[in-house]
Amino acid sequence: MIRLEQVTKQYDLPSDKGGELVAADRLDLDIADGELFGLIGPNGAGKTTTLKMICGLQVPTAGRVTVKGIDVQLEPEEAQRNIGYLADFFSLYDDLKVWEYLDYFARAYKMDPAAIPARVDEVIRLMNLETKRDDLIHGLSRGMKQRLGIGRAIIHNPPLLVLDEPAAGLDPKARVELKVLLKELHAAGKTIFVTSHILSDLEEICTSIAIMEKGRLLRIGKLEEVMRDGKAVRRYRLRLAEPGFGLAMWLAGRQGITGVVSEPASAQFALDGGDAALAELVKDLVAAGAPVCGVQEVVETLERLYSRISSGEVM
Repeated sequence: MIRLEQVTKQYDLPSDKGGELVAADRLDLDIADGELFGLIGPNGAGKTTTLKMICGLQVPTAGRVTVKGIDVQLEPEEAQRNIGYLADFFSLYDDLKVWEYLDYFARAYKMDPAAIPARVDEVIRLMNLETKRDDLIHGLSRGMKQRLGIGRAIIHNPPLLVLDEPAAGLDPKARVELKVLLKELHAAGKTIFVTSHILSDLEEICTSIAIMEKGRLLRIGKLEEVMRDGKAVRRYRLRLAEPGFGLAMWLAGRQGITGVVSEPASAQFALDGGDAALAELVKDLVAAGAPVCGVQEVVETLERLYSRISSGEVM
C-alpha cells in the first residue's frame, strides 16, 4: 500500500540556527495492504513530515514515495484518490450542518453526484453521528468533531487512511470510542497509518509499528516481533507472604540476575535464562527459607520498549 524508498526531507534554516534540518533521513518503509500501522516518536522526530510526504502535501528532497504503486510526486491527484488524510490540527466549517460538510467534501472529491446522498448517509452511520446529522458543527463535542473529521477523510472511500495524532485532546471515553472506530474501519478493509503519543492505545490496536527519532527509523515490524526483539532479558516480580527475608540482597548475589528493584515484601529483577532458570531460582529461594507466594513475569509495554530504545538501552 505504501512504499518509501530512501526518502529524505531537508529544510534550510538560517545559519544561526544550524543551517539545515533533516526531518526525514533516508527512510525505507513498506506498509502492506490491510495493516493498521502505528508510527511513534517524540515531537520533532519527523512523523508529521513523513505523513505529509505520503499524502503528497510535501515534496521529498530525495527519494520516492508510492501509494498503491502510484508515484505520489509524479501523479499526486491519482495518488490522493486512494488516500484519506486527517491532520493533527484540522479545521471544520462551524456554520455547516454535519451532512452538509460531508456533502461538500464528497463533491470536492468529484464523486458521482447521484451517489453522494447515499454515501453521506452511510458515513454518518459509520461514524455514529445519526443523531447529529442536522446539527451545526460548532455545537459538536471534540470527540464528535474528530469522528466527523475521519468521516470527511473516508467520504470518497479510499483504501488508505492516514491519521496524525487523532486521539489528541480527547477525553478517555472519546479515546475508547476512537479505538473501536479504527478497529471497525480496519476490519472493513481499510489500511490505516496512524501516529500517536498515547503508546498504550497503539499497542492495543496496531498490527505493525515503527519507532522514529531524529528523522530516522529505529525499529520497524509486526508489533509482536518488535516487542519480542526489544526484550533482551525477561523481567519478573517475586512476592513473599510476609516481609523479613532479605529478598533483594539474596537476588543480588545470584548469578544471572541483574536490575534488582526492592519493593515491600517483593522484588523485581531481570533473569538471564528461560523457564528452567526461573524454576531453579524459585526452588533455591524456597530452600533458603523465603516464603514465596507469587511469581509474575513483568510484561514489556510499548511505552517501556520505546523508552529503552530511545535511551540506547536496546538497539
